[in-house]
Amino acid sequence: MRATDLSEMAAFAAVARHLSFRKAGEERGVTASAISHAVLNLEERIGIRLLNRTTRSVSLTQAGELLKSHLDPAFGEIASALDALNQFRDTPFGKVRLNVANSIAPFVIGHIIGPLLSKNPNLQLEISATDRLVDIVEEGFDAGIRFGERVTEGMIALRIRPRLRLAVVGSPAYFAHRPKPLTPHDLKRHLCIQNMYPSGLRYPWDFERDGQPVTFNPNGPLSLDDHELMTQAALGGVALAYVWENRVAEHVAAGRLIKVLDDWCQPEEPLYLYYPSRRHMSAGFRALIEAMKAE
Repeated sequence: MRATDLSEMAAFAAVARHLSFRKAGEERGVTASAISHAVLNLEERIGIRLLNRTTRSVSLTQAGELLKSHLDPAFGEIASALDALNQFRDTPFGKVRLNVANSIAPFVIGHIIGPLLSKNPNLQLEISATDRLVDIVEEGFDAGIRFGERVTEGMIALRIRPRLRLAVVGSPAYFAHRPKPLTPHDLKRHLCIQNMYPSGLRYPWDFERDGQPVTFNPNGPLSLDDHELMTQAALGGVALAYVWENRVAEHVAAGRLIKVLDDWCQPEEPLYLYYPSRRHMSAGFRALIEAMKAE
């Protein structure tokens, strides 16, 4: 088999995973045009269409589905064989792809990046920070970081720090003419930012004290899916925000924001680094795991 044949099949496999030439190109480190050209060459060489293409979508033909079903385990075996060679390296080498929620990434992974790369100069760390729920296997990640209740079944999960907590905050200007809420029920008389997932789905503000849970659904005029924007809106006196405590700690300490309902805000589910079971784990991935364990 020629090297170009293998390269073309790898390009097709990437497109089949993502159903996107752009994402396949990002995974392979080449342009979407190069990926498209490689797949076209493969289709012409074998004389069978593997992909249905429109201006808006890419889908697999029946032949494409069949080829993908054979290539996935084959490329998995190749990756495992290469990973097995890492036992002969003195230092971690290669790329590790990690997915983590954007809203928590800075204070969960941000502070270990520098020391990890400084200690392992041959390691390439690729981090995708998004609050969109991601299938790490389908999208080619080595691991993900999520809260316990969102970890996919069948994954190996390693509990990591910190234990995060959400906080309700508002600016001194906002509270200048409004009383501070003493219970979650008082929030009905306040302007509150609606929290959204990237999909547009709203999620409630959840509270608990002395075993008593309270769920509050804001109906304010502003809906956001980014905690930084929520923080900026709160700093501007627009409304109360329900954001990660770590993100607003400096603003609270400086008096730019006031935290309320503190005794009603309980720690969230523990965080986990999770990944699929693999017979051979790369030295680079082991280095990431050790860094998270140390933290």
